[in-house]
Amino acid sequence: MLESGCKAVKEGVLEKRSDGLLQLWKKKRCILTEEGLLLIPPKQQPPPHQQQQQQQPPPLPAEPAAKIKELHFSNMKTVDCVERKGKYVYFTVVMAEGKEIDFRCAQEQGWNAAITLQMVQYKNRQAILAVRSTRQKQQHLAQQPHGPR
Repeated sequence: MLESGCKAVKEGVLEKRSDGLLQLWKKKRCILTEEGLLLIPPKQQPPPHQQQQQQQPPPLPAEPAAKIKELHFSNMKTVDCVERKGKYVYFTVVMAEGKEIDFRCAQEQGWNAAITLQMVQYKNRQAILAVRSTRQKQQHLAQQPHGPR
């Protein structure tokens, strides 16, 4: 996502519920872009484009790059706000294939709203592109001369 030149819209830490039996909350460094959400283990070094902006050399990665998860908006269905409880807001990202990923963050961080807003904007851009493509095809077909009669 970031390699393609997408700028970070929001960065910070989210807690993600693990899929395991105990379903523990694990902190993930998150980068929200116009294309989706990157989940990075907190000890992982930042993506290459961010390393150039830092003054000192980055620490060696504690975990392999394969641990970075990308939740692309094209595969995202909805963001459901489950509940506000204590200092946390709990929400679920529902993927197109039906997988549900649970998150929580401090209420004032507004991650659920930011993710929802970026996802809606992404889907709107895709819909506009689809309409333009359909119109171009229709215009192209209308301009073609019809075969011999």
